[in-house]
Order: sequence, then C-alpha cells, then structure tokens
Amino acid sequence: MTVPAPPARRRPTAVGRVLPLLLLVALLAPMTLLFVQTWGLTADDRDLADRERLGVEYLRALAPVTHALVEAQSAAVAARPVTSEALTRAVEAAASVDARIGDELRTQERWAGLRARIEALGARGPADPETAFTAYGEATDLLLALHGKVRETSGLVRDPRPDSFFLQHASRDLPEAVVAAGRLADLAVLAARRPAAERNRTAVEIAALRVGVLAPAGDLVADLRAAVDNSESADLGPSVLNPLDTYQRAVETLAAHSAPAGRDAETDQARIAGARRNAQAAAEQLQPVILDELDALLAGRSRDLDRDRWLTVAAGALAVLLWAALGAVWLAAARRGPGRAAQARRERYGADAPPEDTPWQPAAGRGAEPRQLQPAGSTREPGGAQWGPSDAAR
Repeated sequence: MTVPAPPARRRPTAVGRVLPLLLLVALLAPMTLLFVQTWGLTADDRDLADRERLGVEYLRALAPVTHALVEAQSAAVAARPVTSEALTRAVEAAASVDARIGDELRTQERWAGLRARIEALGARGPADPETAFTAYGEATDLLLALHGKVRETSGLVRDPRPDSFFLQHASRDLPEAVVAAGRLADLAVLAARRPAAERNRTAVEIAALRVGVLAPAGDLVADLRAAVDNSESADLGPSVLNPLDTYQRAVETLAAHSAPAGRDAETDQARIAGARRNAQAAAEQLQPVILDELDALLAGRSRDLDRDRWLTVAAGALAVLLWAALGAVWLAAARRGPGRAAQARRERYGADAPPEDTPWQPAAGRGAEPRQLQPAGSTREPGGAQWGPSDAAR
C-alpha cells in the first residue's frame, strides 16, 4: 500500500515578508504629509493673525498723533498759539510702540522721518498761515503714509472674513477723512484772507479737498455699516452707528459751508470750525471702537487657530499610536511564524522530527544494503536452462 508523502511547507518569500512593512510605511507617509501641511497652514494663519494684532496696536498708537497733529495745524493756520503738550504725549507714546514692534513691522525708518518733521514743526512755533498749512500738510502726508505702511506690513489689507475685512477698510478710511476734513476747514480759513486774484485758484483747491473729504467719509460709512451687518457681535452696532451718524452729519455740514460765496465770512468760518470739531470728536469716538472690535475678532481667530493646532497634534499622536500598534502586530506575527512551523512539525513527526533544513535521505533498511549486480530480466530461459557465468559474459 502506497502512503502519500506529506506536503512540504511553503516558505514565505522575501516579498511576502517585506510587504507588510512596506504597507505600514506607505500608510505613514500620507499621514505625515497631511500633518505637516495642516500644521504649516495653521501656523501661517496664526502668524498672520498675530501680525495683524501688532498692526492694530500700532494704529491705536497713531490715532492720537493724527488728531493732535490736525488740531495743531488748525491752530497754526488760524494764527493761534500751538499747544504742543497733547502732540508731544502722543508722539512719545507712539515712539515707545515703534521701539517695541517697529522692527517687525518695518516702520522704524518712516517713523523716524515723521517724528523729525513733527519736532521741527513744534520748534518753529507760530508762523505764516500759508507756510504752516504747507508744512503741516507735508507732515500729515508722512503720517498717512505710515498708516499705509503699518497696514501693509501687518496684513491688515487682505483679510478674507467679511466682518474684519470691512473693519480693516474703515481703519484706513478714518485717518484719511480726519486729515482731509482738517485741511478743508483750514483752507476755508485761508480763503477768506487771500486776495481776490487768487479766488479762482482757491475755489479749485477747496473743491478738490471737498471731494477728498466726502470720498473717504462715504467709504467709511459704507464699510462700517457693512461691518455691522456682517458681524456677530451685538455690541458693534450701537457703539458704531451713533458716532457714525454724528460724523456723517458733521462732514456734510463742513462740505456745505467750506466755500463762502457772498455770505458772512466770519459766520461761515465759525460754522466750519464747529463742523470740524464735531467731525473730529466723532472720529475720536469711532477710532477706538473700530480698532477694539477688529482686535477682538483677531484674538478670537487666534484662539480658534490654537485649538485647531492642538486638535492636529492630537490627531497626529493618535495616528502614530495606531501605526505603532499595527507595526507591533506585524512584528509579533513575524516572530511567531517560525515557532508555529516548528510546532506543526513536532505534531506531525513527533519528538524525532528532523530539522526543517535537513535534506532528503532514503529510509534505512533492506533497500539500503549493498547488493550484487544482477542482469536485468529473468535468470532462466523459457526452456528451463540455467544461465551460467559464461553466458552472462556474452
């Protein structure tokens, strides 16, 4: 009876042993890439929010400088003594802010030029009104350029969210409107003193300044109303709309009375001065509201980004733990493989099982004994004759 030989165990190939490891590495690679990209994008957004908050802080320091410089210009044009205490305090406060964050916002050079110009104006004292108007105009141009530089380097020009976007635009429009309103009021004062030969030139200048006042004021109103409509804050509307209405009425009054034509010049100048003061007072109320609300939005965004970063870290740590668990399972399976094969051989062959790598040998017994060479076939012929040695030699 023939007994079939047991099937030989198929040994795993090199590819079979390496394939699970390759799958683990292939799983880890996209996880790492996703984590790095998410962390980088979150870090970039967090850095942008931090720079924007620095810009808000710098703009908050420039607001008193703007109002004090416009007020000093009006006093110089009206030939009144210029009180420089408020302007000096505002300049010192802005200088401390520039010394702390100006290097990061790249504003130190512009601030140094503006501060030198303001100090030169203060040292000059009361001067000719026309000369003062020109000199202060150059200083306010430098101040508006510094506003723009702060907004550009801090990122307060490209915010993707609608509420902060409109507030950022309002923070640009308000200083421009304040400076333009001061220039319009001061030029109306100068127009009453200029000779009749310069009346046409003065009328053209006043018309241009009137447009320069109404355009940023209209943009400011539109931006703030859009910010109120798109904001989730319940405090923004009441804190903005009342001073905004006051500012809008004051600017319209200033534009209406800025060009005296056959009326009482002293009455017009008094109305212009009152409208300018009302506009500036409303602007002083609006400026901190705009910047505070913008800073609150950016602070909330920073907190959300910090939370997203921690969630990203937690997800990455969980993914690494899962990957490590899969790797441990694969390693344990790889180590148990030879032991299971040896156990199976012991169960099949018993205690005398040969090693796994032992080559095949014939079984010991009669088939292994040496035997004399015999001719093939039968040793007798059909007739019964016995073959002899001589026959075998043939």
